[in-house]
Amino acid sequence: MTAVIFPRLALIGIGLIGGSIALASRRAGAAGHIAVSTRTPETLRRAEALALGDSFHLDPAEAVKDADCVIVSVPVGASGAVAEAIGPFLKAGAIVSDVGSVKHSVVRQMAPFIPAGVHFVPAHPVAGTEQSGPEAGFAELFDNRWCILTPPPETDREAVATLAAFWGALGANVETMSPEHHDLVLAITSHVPHLIAYNIVGTAAHLEEVTQSEVMKFSAGGFRDFTRIAASDPTMWRDVFLHNKDAVLEMLGRFNEDLTALQRAIRYGEGDKLFELFTRTRAIRRGIVAAGQETATADFGRRPGAIPGSPPATPKKGS
Repeated sequence: MTAVIFPRLALIGIGLIGGSIALASRRAGAAGHIAVSTRTPETLRRAEALALGDSFHLDPAEAVKDADCVIVSVPVGASGAVAEAIGPFLKAGAIVSDVGSVKHSVVRQMAPFIPAGVHFVPAHPVAGTEQSGPEAGFAELFDNRWCILTPPPETDREAVATLAAFWGALGANVETMSPEHHDLVLAITSHVPHLIAYNIVGTAAHLEEVTQSEVMKFSAGGFRDFTRIAASDPTMWRDVFLHNKDAVLEMLGRFNEDLTALQRAIRYGEGDKLFELFTRTRAIRRGIVAAGQETATADFGRRPGAIPGSPPATPKKGS
């Protein structure tokens, strides 16, 4: 357990990320009182039943009162409205942050409502699952994952260091970059892959030659893993694409150029080009595993027998 970093932490939004922050903060002892706010009574009741906080508020202004740190965990399109609602009630010296996977738009939306004397340090924990809601949170979500901080140039360095220490206590590795660079990096590592997943699952759903039952029945191949990504929260990802459209469109242009080259290689039987590409991409996968951002366990870490009806694990000889 670490020393308390924020005596009072306010979480505005309590889905997968907000819930995981609450649980990871408790595990680390990094926060004292945790005030939880969300816009719907039902979600607030669920968060209270899960004991994700110490106080629970429908009004975000009540939650942020006297808070040392406020973390906004809402779809990026709602960031500005939340900042406007809480701005007048933030105490001097508090740190305001977020968890959105788009940063330039979030800075543009939130910064005008952050009063002088309050430190605005946008952040993006690069971690998540396809699950949503307060029940989806778990304390280990950020372990050995990256949290990217994108503070404006004039931000107080001590405030940035304090938030970095908080995320470190939650298990994350921390890096700092500009909002614009963050959005380009995430466009290719996260946003475009999600867009491709949504598209290919939608394509399969519209195929007349392949029935929906066949798509589900034979999805043990690569399609299955596309469906996991495509099951992510629709509201969150709608806002991501609308608010990072320039970077996404730029990366989509590059992707389409490479896809056209791949089409040509297949059409003209250029096996050497295909083999060279597949060799490079395999090396990238191994690099991700070596960096600790994925498991090398076969089948993406899925345990045999974990899926109902699948065969149980066969013990190795000598074990």
